[in-house]
Amino acid sequence: MTTPTFPPLFSGLAVEGHVDPFDKACVEAARGCDAGLVVHNLSANALRAALVFAPDVTLDKAMAMLPLCGVGFQNALGALAPPEVAVHLDWHGGIRINGATCGGLRVAASTNDPKAEPDWLVVGLTLPLWPESDNPGETPDQTALYAEGCADVNAVDLLEAWVKHTLVGINTWQDAGPATLHSDWRALAYGIGEDAAQGAMSGTFLGIDEDFGMLLRDSDTTHLIPLTTLLEGS
Repeated sequence: MTTPTFPPLFSGLAVEGHVDPFDKACVEAARGCDAGLVVHNLSANALRAALVFAPDVTLDKAMAMLPLCGVGFQNALGALAPPEVAVHLDWHGGIRINGATCGGLRVAASTNDPKAEPDWLVVGLTLPLWPESDNPGETPDQTALYAEGCADVNAVDLLEAWVKHTLVGINTWQDAGPATLHSDWRALAYGIGEDAAQGAMSGTFLGIDEDFGMLLRDSDTTHLIPLTTLLEGS
């Protein structure tokens, strides 16, 4: 498989077998690696990768990297896949292709204090390329990339495009603030206005606040669920 290449200030680290790029990226980040490390594991059946960030803002603001990476993925796949392939994003990081769940994003950081500035933050991507079952009808709510008309999308090209489009999003977010990201994410958001559940709460998903926290309305009140609740290990 071709070795992926990344923009300046990004560096790649390939792992193989059962090594999880997300876990590896968290270890490397804790050891003090440079921001921009892209840990990746590209197999015949899945694309798995993780990006290391070194935010210079508090965690509640830095969590924007999760939806930003989601928008970057949609832009990347949109540039490579047939135009009829639809990509949407779940608030909690899930990716949906043509309405069905197809992998997703996860996030970890050096702290879970929303008002602390994290030493590092890692966003991981997992994308199944082929269905696990020979009978996809058994799991109609789940899919894989190549089952959705994207068999010509090369995993290396998609990984490179994800990093490039995410970099564009980072630059826009740094230069112009979060307004563009808010607009782009809302255009891709799945389930706004519909019933939803997050943790022990359920209600109507009304949208997001300025820091991308979920606004969930039950029969009595509107709850705010911060993005920091999605941090792994918190």
